[in-house]
Amino acid sequence: MSDNSAKKKTGGLGRGLNALITGGYEPKTDSSTLHAVNTIADIKLSLIETNPFQPRTHFDQVALEELAESIRVQGIIQPITVRQLSADAYQLISGERRFQAAKLAGLDTIPAYIRKADDQQMLEMALIENIQRENLNAIEIALSYQRLLSECNLKQEELGDRVGKKRTTVTNYLRLLKLPPDIQIGIRDNLISMGHARAVINIDDVEKQLEVYRKIVAEELSVRKVEELVRNLNAQNKKPDPQTKLDLHPLENEVRRVESKLSSYFGTRIHVKASPEGKGEIKIPFVSVDELNRILEILNYA
Repeated sequence: MSDNSAKKKTGGLGRGLNALITGGYEPKTDSSTLHAVNTIADIKLSLIETNPFQPRTHFDQVALEELAESIRVQGIIQPITVRQLSADAYQLISGERRFQAAKLAGLDTIPAYIRKADDQQMLEMALIENIQRENLNAIEIALSYQRLLSECNLKQEELGDRVGKKRTTVTNYLRLLKLPPDIQIGIRDNLISMGHARAVINIDDVEKQLEVYRKIVAEELSVRKVEELVRNLNAQNKKPDPQTKLDLHPLENEVRRVESKLSSYFGTRIHVKASPEGKGEIKIPFVSVDELNRILEILNYA
C-alpha cells in the first residue's frame, strides 16, 4: 500500500464520529496519561482488555467481518465505552463487537468514551447493553434479567426501570427459566417462540410440557392452537371440587342427577341427601312467602 493510500485510509477512520460531536473531534492519542472521566479519547487497542462480565461469548464471524469492512471504509461511528484502570490500562465496558471488528480492520487506536465504574456497575452496564441488542432470543434475555436480579441486587421494579420494560414483561421472561432445559434450548434455537413457551408454562406437569413442546415442533402449531391445546389439557386434568365429587359411588351419581333435575323443575336449588343404605331427604328452600306459594302450586298443594 502506498503512503498516500495509507494516509487516505487513516484519515477515514473516525469520520462518522466527527459528525456526531459538536465543534469537531480532536482525539487525544497519548494513552500513557490518565484521562478525565466522561471524555472521549483515541486509545490504543493493545491497552484495552475485554470485559470479564460480558454475558455474550459468541460473535458471528461473518457479521464481524462485515463490520470490520464498514470500519475500514467509514471509520468508527460510535465510540466504545471503557473505564481506565491505570495510566496505560483500560477495560471495556461496552462495544465489544466494535472493539473486535476494529482489530480485524487493522486499526491501532479506537475512539473510546471513558467513564468511572466499579465491578457491579460494569456487570450491570454490560448486561443492559446485551439486553438491548435486537437479535437476542428470549432465553438470553431471561438469563440476563436473572443475572441483574441476583448479581446486581436489583428488585424486579428496579430492573424494569433499568431496561425500560414493565414488571409484567420482566416476569414473563423470568418464568421461561422454569421450563425444562429441552424447551429452553428450543426457544434459544428458535424452534418455538416466546408465545408458544408462555402457553406451555401454564401446564403443571413437566412430562406434559415436553409432550406439547414436541408436538409444537413436529406439527408446526401456531401459538393460538397451542393455547387451545393447553386449555383443553388443563380442563381434563382439573381436580373436581371435593363438595361435588361424583364419580366414585353410583348412588352419588344418581342423587346428583336427581338433584339437578329437581332444581331445574322447581326453579330453585334443591338439596338431596342420601346415605349408602338409600335413606335421605329432599330440601326445598324458599326466601319469601311468594316463593313458597309458587313451589306449592307446582306441587299442586294449594
